[in-house]
Amino acid sequence: MKSSALFLLIIFIFSSCQEQKVNSHQKHLGSMAAMAEMVAADVKPIALSEPMESAEIDAIWAEASEIAEKYGVEVFRETELIKTMLFPESVADGKEVLVFHKPNALEAYLDLKKTIAEGKNSVDEARRFGRLLGYPNQHINTLLAKNTEFKSLPDFDIQGTNVFLYYKDLATAKDFYHQTLGMEIVSDYGFAATVRISHDAFLTLVDESKGMHKASEPKTVAIALLTDQLPEWYAYLQGKNVPIKYTYKPKENNAHDGFVAIDPEGYLLEFEMFKQHEENELLIPQMRKYPALPTVSEGVAAGLGFYGAVTWTYYKDMLQAEKFYEEIMGLRLIVDQGWAKVYQVSETGYLGLVDERRGMHTFSESKAVNVSFLLGDVSGWFDYIKKSNSFPLRQDSLEVGPEGKYKGFVGFDPGGYYLEFDQFFPHSDNERLLELLGNKKD
Repeated sequence: MKSSALFLLIIFIFSSCQEQKVNSHQKHLGSMAAMAEMVAADVKPIALSEPMESAEIDAIWAEASEIAEKYGVEVFRETELIKTMLFPESVADGKEVLVFHKPNALEAYLDLKKTIAEGKNSVDEARRFGRLLGYPNQHINTLLAKNTEFKSLPDFDIQGTNVFLYYKDLATAKDFYHQTLGMEIVSDYGFAATVRISHDAFLTLVDESKGMHKASEPKTVAIALLTDQLPEWYAYLQGKNVPIKYTYKPKENNAHDGFVAIDPEGYLLEFEMFKQHEENELLIPQMRKYPALPTVSEGVAAGLGFYGAVTWTYYKDMLQAEKFYEEIMGLRLIVDQGWAKVYQVSETGYLGLVDERRGMHTFSESKAVNVSFLLGDVSGWFDYIKKSNSFPLRQDSLEVGPEGKYKGFVGFDPGGYYLEFDQFFPHSDNERLLELLGNKKD
């Protein structure tokens, strides 16, 4: 009896092992089919199987080759997968991977392998490998952050967006944004006041005599106020005699419609509606997360409001600007218009990069604007930028506001825009702003 039981146990264990091997085999084949299909569709230049023992590759090679042939691609048996900062060095130690590819993509991979063999293996090579794998910059950033000291702005708790505009007559500017456009004033320092556009997008109006810029500098920025109430806003602003630079002319098949108004000292305000269109397939669901923020002033027609805001900035070298905001700042591309790119910064705050040859403004060296990011950990971001030397800074240390109201610093992007990074702390002047940001920590 004991011998029979032992025999049955051995048979059971053997059968279980065989079943596990079959399941693993089928799992690998299913994954490979998905990889081959993505390569065939040009979603990925190359696709890698899971690292496997040589014996596993031997057992699966014929079927892997059939899968590649079925999808019209090729498969390469890689015995020494390149090591970059994208993955842990040990990811494929002692194992092989199958590389599904088209001919030119394999050449690109082998060229990268040669570069690394010659001793060059930095973040640039890691990004190059990531692009070969079809990863967007956002995912490459995530992988680099896991395996290196790399960080980007989202790692330091982005709480909102802000834009500083500069005025000779601050009182008139405040009256326009609060009374005419109906935006809530959430903080007022006397020389500067912050108004709320949407859930977490803000605008700060500054007295030029106490700001970083003069009102006479080129106003090389436009603020897009996102709304689905264009006819209502257009009629209302005309009734208030607000100057209009570009009139409202909706078109049926456009990705977006809008018109452009001019604020009291010449800044352009684009009242814009993004419509269901292939360009906007990522943006539309994001915009629906938060209802339009209604106006707060009795002087504004009931029911009008904004879903979000895009800060449009203008560049000579778009590729350089895109690389900076994707690879250094780590922002997510959410709308691609070709000559204009929109990046998500906060839940309802966006940054738009525009080719100066196509935009409402041309490039200028000086600009009467600071593009600001509201952070939960500005000290950490400042320390990281100083250590990594990722972009030039205006100062060597964090600026601390009166009575410790805020901390911040300023750097420069490739187009010369002032980038301001701020964190606000408990103080009576910041009470409403901190309530909106959800940050009441010391």
